[in-house]
Amino acid sequence: MGNRVAVVTDSLSSLNRELVNQYNITIIPATLAFDGTTYRDWIDITPTEAYELFLTDPEKFSTSAAIPMDYIEAFRALGNEGKDILCITLSSKISGMYDIARTAKEQVVDEFPSVSIEIFDSLTSTAAEGFIALAAAREAMNHKNLKEIVDRVTYIREKVNFLVLLNTIRHVYRSGRIPKIAAQIGSLTQIKPILTMSSGLIRFAGAARTKKRGIDKLLALLRSKVGTDPVHIAIMHAYALEEANSLMERVSSEFNCAEIWLTEFSPVMGYVCGTGTVGLAFYKEK
Repeated sequence: MGNRVAVVTDSLSSLNRELVNQYNITIIPATLAFDGTTYRDWIDITPTEAYELFLTDPEKFSTSAAIPMDYIEAFRALGNEGKDILCITLSSKISGMYDIARTAKEQVVDEFPSVSIEIFDSLTSTAAEGFIALAAAREAMNHKNLKEIVDRVTYIREKVNFLVLLNTIRHVYRSGRIPKIAAQIGSLTQIKPILTMSSGLIRFAGAARTKKRGIDKLLALLRSKVGTDPVHIAIMHAYALEEANSLMERVSSEFNCAEIWLTEFSPVMGYVCGTGTVGLAFYKEK
């Protein structure tokens, strides 16, 4: 007996390919552009390849949300299989993905009268969103129905969070959330901010003068939130694999990990945060 529910999420959930394939999650790609050429995140270009383009000339690099047709095509393909669909999106407070997915649903819902399509606002991003999608896919593999899965991911949504240490504040003005001059001043003083998520919005959680101190502060913040409880953790990086591996070793040895995996940030986040960024997405066991 196959899954009764198909899980869809966007590439900003930063799930690695092993997990996507293992749990049969459909990924809707964000759009990247460099010097006039357009790429679909993880389809036409890997995060590593995108970061290498970004580093050649950051000003020629840009990003945009997924297009409605990608959602429509995914919903139609899954609808033709007769499965209910749970689509988990990036926080509606920082992106238009949620509205795009809802518009796509309206385009196809009448074609599949026996199929239910639920659009679920994760109210987060990065692999914290990925953990919500994973929770949904794991429930689907246990043959839970759509309502049961929505109940589960609603619970997980209240638990997940992330902590991200930027290597530079230089590019953050691109998000529209801080003025360019502030980013320039911050980059001159070499401030390395730590960002987190609260109520669907990205918040400032602290800062450090050096990467080493930033990592120590990152782990201290994590410890204050999870203590010694079993915790699910994703280690994330933007073109900083060696640092991410070192961080993973520390986390594995210093925390009670029920689950830990490594992934790359979507280049959409890298465009705003810059390369060298590392972070953690996490939630505690019940």
